[in-house]
Amino acid sequence: MSSLPSLASIENWPVPTATAAVVRADGTVAGSHGPTGQRFPLASVTKPLAAYAVLVAYEEGAIDLDEPAGPEGATVRHLLAHTSGLAFDENRVMAAPGTRRIYSNTGFEALGDHVAKATDIPFAEYLHQAVLEPLGMTSTTLEGSPAKDGVSTVDDLVRFAAEVQAPRLLDARTVLDAMTVTYPGLTGILPGYGRQKPNDWGLGFEIRDSKSPHWTGATSSPRTFGHFGQAGTFLWIDPDAAAACVALTDRPFGPWAVEAWPPFTDAVLAELRALS
Repeated sequence: MSSLPSLASIENWPVPTATAAVVRADGTVAGSHGPTGQRFPLASVTKPLAAYAVLVAYEEGAIDLDEPAGPEGATVRHLLAHTSGLAFDENRVMAAPGTRRIYSNTGFEALGDHVAKATDIPFAEYLHQAVLEPLGMTSTTLEGSPAKDGVSTVDDLVRFAAEVQAPRLLDARTVLDAMTVTYPGLTGILPGYGRQKPNDWGLGFEIRDSKSPHWTGATSSPRTFGHFGQAGTFLWIDPDAAAACVALTDRPFGPWAVEAWPPFTDAVLAELRALS
């Protein structure tokens, strides 16, 4: 039985199927609802998984964050932070590296190619060996682009969210870098939410800061970081709440999600505060 009744409110979302869970920083599951073992396409919630594998490759010495990757003048760090200058979904340079926050699927595909070349292992297999297998994420696969073609379950993403909060696969300092603003002050478009000034990101994770509107809650701490996907999926980690939340659905992101997700998150956070 979930100790968080708010999770049951996903039954009111206008989607065929929804499932969600909350995991605390100590790895305990505070509550879950829906078919947590059902596999769903993740869309861009794939990116944090891919970024974690890139950071493992960095810690293993296969790559360096500041080595050239992607377009001329760009580095692995630029690609992870969406500042390489690459366009959203085509191999076209739109800005000099480090000057604009241009959210880029192409950039994450360049990351996958870069790691595959450096390790001589296809990126999907590297992700499996570096992240999925050690965490016991047996229902998660990458079936194409490292930017958007992951498939997973709430149960598996709970394992990932627990890892990010209490890292075993990475040094805690590396994870701190990933959740800290990289190239501060850059303006850019947050897909689905318009121009944000600044549009802050870490290494593969979006950072809430003072963004408005936003897909997290009004009471989410500015340090909240994570990702949402166009498949109607999200994963946020709020260090101030010492908890993370995963929600997966089978309805594409749209106005329904803009309306439903923030009050849901606020309700979850209120219950976590009441229990602490």
